[in-house]
This record gives sequence, structure tokens and C-alpha cells, in this order.
Amino acid sequence: MSYISRDEILASSKGWIASFLNFLPGLGSGYLYQRRWKPYFFTITASATWFALGIFLQGDKEPSQNEQIIGISGLFFISIVTIVEANLAFKKASNKTKSEKEKMSTDKKGWFK
Repeated sequence: MSYISRDEILASSKGWIASFLNFLPGLGSGYLYQRRWKPYFFTITASATWFALGIFLQGDKEPSQNEQIIGISGLFFISIVTIVEANLAFKKASNKTKSEKEKMSTDKKGWFK
């Protein structure tokens, strides 16, 4: 019984679905789809830190419209970074698995290649 490698799992996922899931909620859900736990927890930590920083700097006063825009822009930036990173990781894993499959198919020995 052979085990599926991490790259094969990542390459079997759809890159656009992971990117969409990372963008829509903005909390790294695409990483759960790709089964990538470290980037997911890093994204959750970054988002929670952004929220905590906003609450800490705001204090007891009501946030102004500019402060709200800054908060939403920060979450948008986090989601854009995760979109790009998830797509690049998918492409890298996909290319790696393709090259490994091609290498295995050319390494066959015997009468029929």
C-alpha cells in the first residue's frame, strides 16, 4: 500500500477553489481545502492579531469611517496574500508531480516502454 505524498494531495486539489475560499471569508479556508495546516494557522493568527490591534488602538470610542476602511483593507490585504500564496503552492506541487510522473514513465525498463 503506497501513501499519497503531500505534494500529490496539494496537486489533486483545484487551485482556483483554494484561491476563492481564501478570498471569500478572508480567513484562509482554502488552506483547509488544500490540507495545509501551518499556513492556515498563520493566517488565523494574522487575522486575529489585526482584529486585536484594531480593538486595542480604538479604545472605548466609536471607530470612524477611515478606521473602518483601514481595518477592512488590512483583512483584504491578508486575503490577497493568501490567494497568491495558495495558487503558487498549487502550481509548484502540480509541476513537481507532473515531472515525477514523467520521470517514472521514462524510467521503465523492459520490452515495452
